[in-house]
Amino acid sequence: MSGFQPRDSRGMFMLPQAPEGGGYYTYGTPTQGRAQYADFRLMTLILAVEREWSAIDSRRFGIGNISKAEGVGYGHETHKNGLQVDIRPLRKDGRREPVQYTWPQYDREGTRKLIALFRRFSPRPLVILFNDLHIPGVKYWDKHNDHLHIALK
Repeated sequence: MSGFQPRDSRGMFMLPQAPEGGGYYTYGTPTQGRAQYADFRLMTLILAVEREWSAIDSRRFGIGNISKAEGVGYGHETHKNGLQVDIRPLRKDGRREPVQYTWPQYDREGTRKLIALFRRFSPRPLVILFNDLHIPGVKYWDKHNDHLHIALK
């Protein structure tokens, strides 16, 4: 265990939970970062995107599940290796709450800009599962109306 940031036996660090002046907020299950252990490549990507995002938009974007410590499963095959992250789409009102891409509070243009930053700063190709097919490069996947599943290949 690190004296600064929790680390698991795989060498993955927990995403900082409340960075002062950061461009993101955290959510997910279980809470308090216990499902936010990231591979260093994903952690680097998230931190690069959040810094760039905070320079262009005052809203924070929501980061959900990444991986539980030690790669413990969720009952499905993803979110075990620290290379996938769930991100909430942007809301027009900036509230830190869920939003579906079909709701009036959903900000398609803001979400498109956020996705573009993830693609720009990624060290590897990305797979982005999200059901708003008006955004280029996303793939439809059942139960992804209210979050983006971003995976480093």
